[in-house]
Amino acid sequence: MAALALADWFVITGLGAAWLGWQIVAVGGLPRAIRPREEPPVAKGSPEAFGRFWLDQYGFLGLTLLVGGIVLAVGGALA
Repeated sequence: MAALALADWFVITGLGAAWLGWQIVAVGGLPRAIRPREEPPVAKGSPEAFGRFWLDQYGFLGLTLLVGGIVLAVGGALA
């Protein structure tokens, strides 16, 4: 088996991160900060506010993995 170059590892890691990020965004959705729809506000400290906060964090994590993975894979492919 041949040794892989660093650029190959960038492509492999980038595609894996992009795939995981896509799965997270598909399940959790995009964060409310970048979604076009309006939702009624909820009371501070309520369980609904807690749930919305963590779903938004989950969405940002997925979006970061998706975009960062694509950048890493493309950078590795062009190297």
